[in-house]
Amino acid sequence: MKRRAQVLLLVLTGLGLLHAALFSDLYLRYVKEGLRPLLIASGVLLLLLGVAAAAPDRADPEADGHAHAHGHDHSTAPRIAWLLFLPALSLLLYAPPALGAYTASHANNKAVTKEQRFDPLPATVPLPMTLSDFTARVQQDREQAIRGRSISMTGFATPAGQGGGWYLTRIIFTCCAADSQSVKVRMYGTPAPPANTWVAVTGTWHPRGTLGTKSATAALDIHHTERISPPVNAYTDDLPLTPS
Repeated sequence: MKRRAQVLLLVLTGLGLLHAALFSDLYLRYVKEGLRPLLIASGVLLLLLGVAAAAPDRADPEADGHAHAHGHDHSTAPRIAWLLFLPALSLLLYAPPALGAYTASHANNKAVTKEQRFDPLPATVPLPMTLSDFTARVQQDREQAIRGRSISMTGFATPAGQGGGWYLTRIIFTCCAADSQSVKVRMYGTPAPPANTWVAVTGTWHPRGTLGTKSATAALDIHHTERISPPVNAYTDDLPLTPS
């Protein structure tokens, strides 16, 4: 790969990182929010490296010819190296789609944290909960505090497979997209929305298994559902975005 092409690749990659992390929220599709400063710093560094690599070309325009004079061309690389331009250009021109139902159906399910004790639930109706908290209450809360409670949650729809039905789903990043995990709650009582549709749901625990034990299923009998816009940062298990 010629020096000028190497310079162009450094500059394009740097600009792509800055476009994704500094001038848009696209970086949230790939990494956690806390890594934004590192992405910005990396973009700036790549731009500086590109400028520094271009300097010898301006100072010594015959550098390439000098290499050939000795019978060796050190400025070339395998043609496959040109494929590196594709991800660099994609950051600027075409952002890959966000992770969704397909990933959730193949990703590892998030292990629910073992809780030593549960705080009393507020009297809010409906009660907003994250999918992780709801699952933990269903399977660990011996007091069965959610029995009969109206619960509200938000997430996107994931088809349940051959048996039909669907899951309300969240994909969670520990660090980046490579270590994503999913948390899912089975939905009952309404037809499945199209895959990846973000919805707010309200309902009560679907009685299956013994509430407060591992035999209980994390599932909801839906009383109300509505479509909502995806959140800016979709890869967290947050409380409902809007009242149901």
